[in-house]
Amino acid sequence: MSSNNNSNEELIQPQILKLDDDFSLVKRFIDGDESTFRLLVQRHQEKIRNIIYLVLSDSEVVDDIAQEVMITIYKNLKNFRFESQFTTWFYRITVNKCKDYLRKKNVRKIFVPIKEASEKFEYTSSTEVNDISEIVMDAISKLPVKLRVPLLLKDIEGFSYQEIAQTINCEMGTVKSRIYRAREGLKKILKPMESELS
Repeated sequence: MSSNNNSNEELIQPQILKLDDDFSLVKRFIDGDESTFRLLVQRHQEKIRNIIYLVLSDSEVVDDIAQEVMITIYKNLKNFRFESQFTTWFYRITVNKCKDYLRKKNVRKIFVPIKEASEKFEYTSSTEVNDISEIVMDAISKLPVKLRVPLLLKDIEGFSYQEIAQTINCEMGTVKSRIYRAREGLKKILKPMESELS
């Protein structure tokens, strides 16, 4: 009986948040401490920049879109409902900003070879591994955006299927289907370069 009570107590025990935990920082911001926004920016700005670059494959627009994302987060942070992870929420904003950019530009061929931006975004110090990274990332950039985004979130950012579904606002089954199609598409693109990757 006592062990049962203990397990019940554990279940209702509130989660203890650290002072620099995302939820704690957001709560402090909502409560009026706007200085915490700078901490959130410092913690997540590189993730935001990376996803913009990976989605658009264009280093020249990263800073502008990242700034738009930050402004949108700042304006809407007080409406954050703590129903999902903070990262899921700001990734959704980031992906939507990327889609807005593509719509505004109305560009059909949006893919820029990754090597053109290699000076600004270095993946590794090893030349051989770096070459492989360039080949793979260039191949990913050839996928349609609707396949590329879930693949990047799953295989590079490590999101769960549920988090990706929340981020891109679609059913989990659709997410799994798109990731499968993206991986199959990637295999076809990389097939002629098999010898370089082995």
